Amino acid sequence: MSVQVPSTAARLPALFVSHGAPLFALEPGETGPALQQLGQRLRAQAGLQGVVVMSPHWMAHGVQVMTAAQPATWHDFGGFPRPLYALQYPAPGDPALAERVLGLFKAAGLPAQGDAKRPFDHGAWVPLMHLFPEANLPVVQVALPADAGPAEVLALGAALAPLRDEGILVLGSGSMTHNLSEFFGGAREPAPYVLAFARWIEDALSRGDVPALLDYRRRAPHAERAHPSEDHFLPLFFALGAAGPDARPDYVSREVMYSMLAMDAMTLQEPTHV
Repeated sequence: MSVQVPSTAARLPALFVSHGAPLFALEPGETGPALQQLGQRLRAQAGLQGVVVMSPHWMAHGVQVMTAAQPATWHDFGGFPRPLYALQYPAPGDPALAERVLGLFKAAGLPAQGDAKRPFDHGAWVPLMHLFPEANLPVVQVALPADAGPAEVLALGAALAPLRDEGILVLGSGSMTHNLSEFFGGAREPAPYVLAFARWIEDALSRGDVPALLDYRRRAPHAERAHPSEDHFLPLFFALGAAGPDARPDYVSREVMYSMLAMDAMTLQEPTHV
């Protein structure tokens, strides 16, 4: 793929999706069809050429970027039904786009290196199966630095903001809530703390209150219960950084699965482009 920008390209939104449990690939609920419809709308937008995705299932020392031309599909989980392990997402990689990503990080003063052997983990390929089931868009994955916090991940996304004008969708894949110790089965009504946390985040995003979001661990209700560790929430800041400080959310899903997994998914874009 070339990273030359078609003259008809429009600025793409950034995107945050909750990828839930691996079974989301086979049990799409309401969120899967919503993502498929969003993917169709994005494909109809002139100039869409590829995807750069961050998933918490690739954590690395420092900033790393997938450079493989044909990444494998990694089933990085255990104990699930056999059909899940038969799924493949054979999207191509894009070494030229990977070099562009590495160059943008370097220009922003963020040292990064390429990884030619990295496969797609389920945090990347499961939501992409719903968004772009044809698997024919090039995809480049970016690692979540193991020692990064919200501000550092925001900066990573901001460094890649120019890609939105180059036909590249910047995607953060994580989870709006992710306390797997409460994955008991049985209860199906959304847990009150899940709704309280998710709607606080929505309100802060809608107001463009980036300082509050960066300080969500202290300010948001039930933050530590919603996220005992931060890894699945940090990709939101990757998308928000790429979208810019004036971005506002346009939600495509507010579903809650298994009572404790908020599956919020949204585009993030400047109001003048909505």
